[in-house]
Amino acid sequence: MNKPPKIPVSVLVVIHQPDGQVLLIERADRPGYWQSVTGSLDAPDEPLLQTAWREVAEETGITAGTMRDWGLSNVYEIYPTWRHRYAPGVTHNTEHVFGLTVAPGTAVTLNPREHLQHRWLPWRAAADHCFSPSNAEAILQLPRFGLEVPR
Repeated sequence: MNKPPKIPVSVLVVIHQPDGQVLLIERADRPGYWQSVTGSLDAPDEPLLQTAWREVAEETGITAGTMRDWGLSNVYEIYPTWRHRYAPGVTHNTEHVFGLTVAPGTAVTLNPREHLQHRWLPWRAAADHCFSPSNAEAILQLPRFGLEVPR
């Protein structure tokens, strides 16, 4: 059975601890590609906050913390390798950025179909480790949102 095309509206959730450690997860379909939690709306009317929590729970097992909509969005060209997941002719996605603050020691349980491993990195190192420029830029925004991160 074919899946319906993905909706070209998504969330990016930067999961971090108060000390500036950022969670990155490695894609199962592209080993070596590290990222924050991302995911598309399940339905056109799904609220972005609901999408953010759903994706965090599905991809990491995390269900607690303080989620904040950063009020940022990025429009980017969908990588050609993933365009087949969208309706014909769809070439761009709008990504909405959220931050999720979690307690140190928060357990991470990955969905092995989606991700191979995870790691916590200092925020600047995490930004350098991301394959996606918009993901790296989002991580570099941590100090802008008044979060206590080491500079």
